Amino acid sequence: MAQPVVSSCIDYKWGYDVFLSFHGEDTRLGFVAFLRESLRQRGIHVFIDDEFIRSGEEITPALLKAIQESRIAIIVFSENYANSTFCLQELAEILECFKEEGRLIYPVFYYVDPSELRRPRGSYAKALAALEERFNDDKEKVQSWRLALSQAANLKGCHLKPKIANEQEHITKITDEVSARINRIHNHLHVTQYPIGLVSRVKEVVSHLDLWSTKKNKMVGIVGPGGIGKSTIARALYNSIADHFEGLCFLSNVREKSKMPNGLAHLQQTLLCKLVKEKDPKIGDLHEGIPIIKQRLSQKKILLVIDDIDELKELEALAGSCDWFGPGSRIVITTRNKQLLASSQVKSIYNVRELNDKESLQLLCWRAFKKENVECDFMEVSKRAIRYCCGFPLVLEVIGSHLCGRGVNEWHSAFDQFKRIPEGKVLEVLRLSYDALGEFEKEIFLHLACFSKGEELGEVKAMLLCLYGIPLANVINVLVNKCLIKIEGDQVLMHDVIEDMGKEIVRQESPNKPGERRNQ
Repeated sequence: MAQPVVSSCIDYKWGYDVFLSFHGEDTRLGFVAFLRESLRQRGIHVFIDDEFIRSGEEITPALLKAIQESRIAIIVFSENYANSTFCLQELAEILECFKEEGRLIYPVFYYVDPSELRRPRGSYAKALAALEERFNDDKEKVQSWRLALSQAANLKGCHLKPKIANEQEHITKITDEVSARINRIHNHLHVTQYPIGLVSRVKEVVSHLDLWSTKKNKMVGIVGPGGIGKSTIARALYNSIADHFEGLCFLSNVREKSKMPNGLAHLQQTLLCKLVKEKDPKIGDLHEGIPIIKQRLSQKKILLVIDDIDELKELEALAGSCDWFGPGSRIVITTRNKQLLASSQVKSIYNVRELNDKESLQLLCWRAFKKENVECDFMEVSKRAIRYCCGFPLVLEVIGSHLCGRGVNEWHSAFDQFKRIPEGKVLEVLRLSYDALGEFEKEIFLHLACFSKGEELGEVKAMLLCLYGIPLANVINVLVNKCLIKIEGDQVLMHDVIEDMGKEIVRQESPNKPGERRNQ
């Protein structure tokens, strides 16, 4: 059975482990030849261009394909690298492609100081001056090459210095580092069977991470309601950027695990076990674990994903500050509660987008029909399903699986039923955000679900003030931060599925006697 097509940043079916970019006359028969052989002996699949695949000074389709299919790019900057427009175009393609997907670029400064690329001087200054004269009518092209060289100069790599460098030692070091990165395949996480719409969302999160800044640390939040795909995005992101880091740790279901006896201390132990490879670090309680984490990881560049948190104490116990970790570290947090991130001064936040209609239909088809396209007889009812699911991947997957193998009439009957009583698994997941509310906040949410969806914000506030006698702007903000409602323009909005959840909660309070339910 055919599977949906996925970018290499998600599924890791690489054509090559390494793409080697270099200036042929400078290094092909010397340093690059020895490096290629060293990598080959470790079983590392290297793409290295032969002269015959070059066509004049333009990047050939074969080279572009090799760049796109390579996991790591090694760029050897030698004295005459900038003399070649082919090399500069190749560099620009690598930077554009790899930066977008969060893949690793490893620069080798071969008897060239990185500062020569940052603020061109010597051979690089002469080469760029000649190019500016040559491309006098297309100065933007030369400017883009200048920018590419400057960006590459800021990446962490290997620097061979005149009269000091032992080339064989550097080749061994590069080979060891590359080998360690590509051998991490056992650390990759299963993402999802049908990664519809996932690639674009992972790329959007990558853009928040500023991976090329290797000196500063950064925290990024992934926010959205239950069922929107936060954890799936986080797992795919973790896989796609793992090669950038010395240590990796994905802590899943933190909210749930933290509520177990001594749960946060156990999570701290897991973190240390994964990041410092200590089999059984003993931590008595969370207050003991914090200084240990800070001390053991302060010099290590790590990627830490803290998945599904809902209380500040959970974040404070596991990553209270970026300063706990070594330069270049990244901490990614998934949560339903945007206010928690604000309280932790996490300024870079990605709000997960719902699937659009095309993506929703595609995911529904894979789940319900095990193929990409909808059958003609099911087109009308599939559109009804998409309207009902509101772009929530989890809801689409649960309902698609529930209806798999059933006829059109059964689909219509099911949605008639779902509209009255949401399917059990969907309700169980969507209730998580509701259950985290205080009792008064629950009451307000249920009131909004039953009566006030789509109303103007001012009218809703006035009505609630009349009913309860106190201003409720703070409660409205809580519901927004919990992703249970949205304020767009001046309207109070709520996903249909979440509205149905609220109404079903009210119905369950007195299934047979509607007059005894709250909000009646």
